Amino acid sequence: MAQDSSVTAIAHVIQLAVAPVFLLTGVGALLGVLTNRLARIIDRARVLEERLAVLGESERAASEADLRTLSRRARQINRAISLSVTCALLVCAVIAALFAGAFLRADTSGLIGIVFIAAMLALIGALISFLGEIYIATRSLRIGQGHRG
Repeated sequence: MAQDSSVTAIAHVIQLAVAPVFLLTGVGALLGVLTNRLARIIDRARVLEERLAVLGESERAASEADLRTLSRRARQINRAISLSVTCALLVCAVIAALFAGAFLRADTSGLIGIVFIAAMLALIGALISFLGEIYIATRSLRIGQGHRG
């Protein structure tokens, strides 16, 4: 009979852990978007850096300004990636605490609540940084001014 209640308790913990696992999936998708954006920024910066030596004075100044913008964007994305990974690690800690509480028959609800709030704050920070990068990127667009690059 005790074994049945243990199995039931673990089954309940698994049910509780499903929501954080879905959150991990979403954070993983966000990380994919962020790393792709960072890769594009890095690729663009490398192209601009290679071309600096052969550009004229006015084109060089414009390319250097573009590089500064790309650097700001990269910092924002890097912050968003760091906060997203922090969020994912905290969600993993929530899941581990759920199971630890069940196995140890300890009340981990306070710890779980605090860690989950920290995960949500990290996710909010990541999304704000991502929004900041998008703002910088769209502000620096020069649609209709010809293609440089």
